Amino acid sequence: MRRVIGMSVVGGRDLARVRRGHLAVLAYEVERRGLACRLAGPGESVLSVRDARSGRSAMVVATPAGDGWSYLWPGGGIADVAAAPQVADRLARLLA
Repeated sequence: MRRVIGMSVVGGRDLARVRRGHLAVLAYEVERRGLACRLAGPGESVLSVRDARSGRSAMVVATPAGDGWSYLWPGGGIADVAAAPQVADRLARLLA
């Protein structure tokens, strides 16, 4: 199955590759803030983020939204993938 995202056609494998890329960017940012993370789920489609000090964790997904992509996390968190540093800050506060 193929979907139209913005101006390009994205197939299932391409969609998964783009998703993993966005999650990898966020993983870099959360690790810079002292949080542990790993890609999880089918096809590494979810980022599991954990604060070792508090023991709290959250799952983050990257999903197509309109003409771009957004991160979604517990508590109603949503932000454009271009805001990965700010998302990492918010996750650090959420998990502290």
